[in-house]
Amino acid sequence: MSLDQTLEDFEDEKLEWVAGPADAKERIDKYAKMQLGEEVSRSQIQLWIEAGNLVVNDAPVKANYKLADGDRVMLVIPEAEPTEIVPEAIPLDIYYEDGDVIVVNKPRGMVVHPAPGHASGTLVNALMFHCKDLSGINGELRPGIVHRIDKDTSGLIMAAKNDKAHASLAAQLKAHSVTRKYYALVHGNVSHDQGTVDAPIGRDPHDRKMYTVIERNSKHAVTHFQVVERFGDYTLLELKLETGRTHQIRVHMKFIGHPLVGDPLYGRSKGIKMDGQALHAAVLGFDHPEDGRYLEFSAPIPANMEDVLQSLRNR
Repeated sequence: MSLDQTLEDFEDEKLEWVAGPADAKERIDKYAKMQLGEEVSRSQIQLWIEAGNLVVNDAPVKANYKLADGDRVMLVIPEAEPTEIVPEAIPLDIYYEDGDVIVVNKPRGMVVHPAPGHASGTLVNALMFHCKDLSGINGELRPGIVHRIDKDTSGLIMAAKNDKAHASLAAQLKAHSVTRKYYALVHGNVSHDQGTVDAPIGRDPHDRKMYTVIERNSKHAVTHFQVVERFGDYTLLELKLETGRTHQIRVHMKFIGHPLVGDPLYGRSKGIKMDGQALHAAVLGFDHPEDGRYLEFSAPIPANMEDVLQSLRNR
């Protein structure tokens, strides 16, 4: 499981796997850990088995159960118990703030809200310290959070300070009326100056930690792109989201053969080395939830990504 896709993404979801010949005689708790990755401890899986959240062939098992070829494994991850969020005096790069909404420029490496493995140091911890008043619609773990961007994606994100503002911003996101533009450095020379990727996204049936373009059990996803600058074997793109699916830009760019530079999940192992994907949420625009006036904000490409671009220009 990637660092920016924590266990919270799977809560209350039914995960299913079918054991193959190579899994025969493997302990069920060890097998489940291999499927879920480093975010989940083996002891946590054993607790789920004991509680009946994990079954094999629709029957409860013990943690030492040995799998057979063809066994059907099902796991329902329960929703995490709410935990108290500790406000933290983390500096915020604030682009706008009033009594209804706050817009901040999130640095790369910061998780948006607490989740297993990321209980502190999140944007929510910082917002709780700064704002004192955030919408409660998204629950105790995600106060004020209307949308999110990946841990290793930098850029603009908005949060709601009251439930009315939250409902308005969420409705705008659902109606695809929020302006969201990103800059991304991708592998390869994108031949078309502009284009649209209209391809549905769902969980990868071969790896539940990832998403992919797939017809079955998927959601409509549209990304518009425009070439900003070409560097021969790399291209800087401006991308506009029409929909907002998890990992949408990363999946769509991989789908068209131009994965993001530095992307640990969907990228390439060779080429420019970066700590996380070269993706920045540069523009965010929306109608103010109280008076309806249109607000739009722009955040420059962060220094570490700009340094890479400059080195490409200097080649």
